[in-house]
Amino acid sequence: MMTASSTVEFTRRAANVFFHVLTRCNLRCRHCYIHPKQHGRKRLPIASIERWLAVFAERSPGANVVFLGGEPTLHPDLPQAVRCARRLGFASITIDTNGYLFNRILDRVTPAEVDVFSFSLDGATPATNDGLRGQGSYDTCLEGLRKARAKGFRTSLIYTVSRANLHELPRMGPLLNDLGVERFFIQVLGLRGKAASPGGAAGARPILRVSRTEWLEIVPAAAAAVARRGIRVIYPKVFMAPHETFECAGRVADNYFVFPNGRVYRCPLCEDLPIHSLAFDGDRLVETPSMNESDLFRLDIPEGCVMNKLIQPDNLTATAAGVPEYKIACCLLKEEISAGS
Repeated sequence: MMTASSTVEFTRRAANVFFHVLTRCNLRCRHCYIHPKQHGRKRLPIASIERWLAVFAERSPGANVVFLGGEPTLHPDLPQAVRCARRLGFASITIDTNGYLFNRILDRVTPAEVDVFSFSLDGATPATNDGLRGQGSYDTCLEGLRKARAKGFRTSLIYTVSRANLHELPRMGPLLNDLGVERFFIQVLGLRGKAASPGGAAGARPILRVSRTEWLEIVPAAAAAVARRGIRVIYPKVFMAPHETFECAGRVADNYFVFPNGRVYRCPLCEDLPIHSLAFDGDRLVETPSMNESDLFRLDIPEGCVMNKLIQPDNLTATAAGVPEYKIACCLLKEEISAGS
């Protein structure tokens, strides 16, 4: 069995709404990207959720919506939000979860209402995962995923790569097969939230973003090995050759990262900063004054992603002549690899 790999181009005719309905979580993951000062601490009322969903349904008909937190299942009205999204005609509905599945969520929604439950797991073993996400989170995540599968829900799994768990990525294949996971998302750790703090969370600087050499040596091969098991694998392209054309999703794609304090970003790398390009004023989605992230999207630099250059320049290198050795791709540009003949 061979694998077929391709770069997934930004979709111009589809929109994605990443809707954080709250920022509260039961876990304290060492690399959590939530920044309460920027994202707020409140739980968005269901009335606001429904009105904001209606705004995006009108702005981008047929969009996909992903409900996130914090831990979104902590929101007692999440089932109502799901049904509202379905009524409004969103193309797909996903719930991202750590697996604790609060408020009996699996009993209060159906596979006809939720397209995918996407579970976060950051290690092939309890020791590695729980060191990052909290004691007992590995077993709880696996138990929750199996319960979702037993109830007929489609499932995917998200693995955020850092220096604390990169070594276990090649060991994920058998576990994914055992769990019956259909899609495997590999994420690169961005310097946001706790990971962006001066010493890392609780002095945990070693968990930060892996180097280009580490990423290229391990991630593509591990992704291909999982794909050979019949699982669809999606991961960020991250590093581009100098001759490849850089393109920013903020210019050409339709993605919205929504937070309960009303901020709406078009780029997730901007979320630690008050440079969101959109915001809810009551129930109206309005453009924010310049300068904001949209102004940065228009800049062309030899290193590729402007936001990467600004907030995480340590992953860039240059020749003695000062020429970038490679570009950093937009974080929303993905590689997809699947089993092929």
